[in-house]
Amino acid sequence: MASELHYPYAEHPAPGTTVEVADGVRWLTMPMPGSLNHINLYLLEDDGAWWVVDTGLGNPETDEWWRELYRGEMGGRPVRGVICTHMHPDHVGQAAAITDEFRCPLYMTRTEYYQARAIAASDGSHHSSWLGQQFYRRAGMSENYLEEVFGMWKGRSGFTMTLPSMPHGYRRLEHGDVLNIGRYNWRVMVGSGHSPEHACLYCDALKIMISGDQILPVITSNVSVFPNEPEANPLKAWMESHDRFLDTPDDTLVLPAHNLPFKGIRQRLRDLIGHHEDRMLAIEEHCVDPAVAKELLPVLFARELDARQMMMALGEAIAHLHLLMHRNRIERTLNEDGIYRFRSIDPDLPRRAHPDAHDAPDDGPIMV
Repeated sequence: MASELHYPYAEHPAPGTTVEVADGVRWLTMPMPGSLNHINLYLLEDDGAWWVVDTGLGNPETDEWWRELYRGEMGGRPVRGVICTHMHPDHVGQAAAITDEFRCPLYMTRTEYYQARAIAASDGSHHSSWLGQQFYRRAGMSENYLEEVFGMWKGRSGFTMTLPSMPHGYRRLEHGDVLNIGRYNWRVMVGSGHSPEHACLYCDALKIMISGDQILPVITSNVSVFPNEPEANPLKAWMESHDRFLDTPDDTLVLPAHNLPFKGIRQRLRDLIGHHEDRMLAIEEHCVDPAVAKELLPVLFARELDARQMMMALGEAIAHLHLLMHRNRIERTLNEDGIYRFRSIDPDLPRRAHPDAHDAPDDGPIMV
């Protein structure tokens, strides 16, 4: 996916520091484990106070960085509100700590807030229950893999991406809402697919969008089907969201949750849409002969995957299959062995196919 994007900044702010990207808008980063190594967070100035947009992981290191910011670059001024774009741990991990510290409200969309609370209270048993076992068996996975998944979730208490406790209340964000913060209005734009009701913020006066994980400049966020909603069609919601976001002015400065701020939002959206269309066509070509979901992983990913990566990769493969089923290009059959097999059924496939001209498989699923 080659994008002609413009990056106004060459590097990220060091932890504990901020960069002013526009009047009253400050960019900071918090460290994360793994290949991404960071999340971008944002501060919005509001008449002697701040609003925080996304919070970082719920670990002691991130809490310490926030306390350094309170004393330092935030000038001892209070936080008036916390906005979380969606419910993933790197976005909501410090929500309770910050809102408790300043006794300020949390703002989220309804689905994201309640899903975060449900997951925070969960032991991950939907992966190891009969529902999880059935889901992975139907995807072609072995008993050994099911045992690995069970063990992984059984030991998740020490995993840094586990959701922490959430604030006990929130204020609901809906698509089209306008938040007046300082001298500027920020309009809520809701997308879906990566998470169920992801809130982005757009300021027309500043020509800025805070995009969370909905639009990233280099990587494409994970869009997966999981055992707790085995018939979901998240890639359909993802593609439809990107179609709507194409109305955003192209001179908008996009402030993403990962990678660097950029301009060129329409090109990036077209690249993301085109990439997933290419992945689906490659799957169709592979499924001329019936295939199970597990067999599609080399079509999408270039290297061997560990148990957790395999879980994300299978979720992505199934998401692509479900959208192809919705488009009546793939049919699914449950065989006597209890495994789903997928077969291409579009008679126009030979005309559309280009097996030697696809995007190269991704290195592996991105944990975003």
